[in-house]
Amino acid sequence: MSNFGISGFTFCRNAVSLGYPVNESISSILPIVDEFVVNVGKSTDSTLEEIQKIGNPKIKIVESVWDENQKKDARVLQQQANIALSHCKYPWAFHLQVDEVVHEKDLRGLIALMNENLNKKNVLGLMFRFLHFYLDFFTVNPWGFRREVRIVRNNGEIRSAGDSCGFARKLDGLYLSKNLLGKEVLWTGARIFHYSSVMNPDALFKKACSMVSIRKGDLSKKSQETQAHEIIKKLEEKYEIMKEYKGTHPHVMDSRIRNAQRFKLCKNRWLNWRFFKHVFTYGFKG
Repeated sequence: MSNFGISGFTFCRNAVSLGYPVNESISSILPIVDEFVVNVGKSTDSTLEEIQKIGNPKIKIVESVWDENQKKDARVLQQQANIALSHCKYPWAFHLQVDEVVHEKDLRGLIALMNENLNKKNVLGLMFRFLHFYLDFFTVNPWGFRREVRIVRNNGEIRSAGDSCGFARKLDGLYLSKNLLGKEVLWTGARIFHYSSVMNPDALFKKACSMVSIRKGDLSKKSQETQAHEIIKKLEEKYEIMKEYKGTHPHVMDSRIRNAQRFKLCKNRWLNWRFFKHVFTYGFKG
């Protein structure tokens, strides 16, 4: 823990049935936070009970009911993130979504950076490098968004924005983006390990259906499932052009990774014409 106070916060609903590593996510930053606020939406699975089982006194659970009228364009996600943020009491607030994990090797540097900038009121946010794991623990998507602010100054003037991936000032809506690096935003060098599509097929389908509903609003069950199948189909089609990951994972993920298998075996992407087509269209990102 710090000597100045750090709040961690997140939100979730049906995290267990959707296959999210919620316990690992929370546990990854528990060593450096003084509290961790978890906004648990009313669920149909054991999400609340699983978080309670963590048994750490730093965890503060807030229960909520998601506003179904806010589901289109994922507005409900920022709403739920802001509910959790409103319960944070320390100078810095560290947001992790429940499919995201921080590496233990990055924690010490984060504390030092927050301490160094505690009284520099112009610094509003700290930015992370994102690693997007793609259908398994051995493959990453280098074309996913590369950086976002996940630690913000908890002064009541910052709100969650978009689909809760980033933050903006309440006063003027200024998004804390890479354009503000070196000014209102500082680069941490730390990584967010994003496991959004690494789950068993049933959980992945449930998640795809959930995201269609959150982003598109009310749809018939058939339409929702059709769009979910299309999302998964596109994920699977692009797997062969993704990048091999050769680094380490956060140690809290060890039990999940120990017996994990690759989504499928495939040839080197540099021998795949689809890879070059994608690079030509979107550029080479690594």
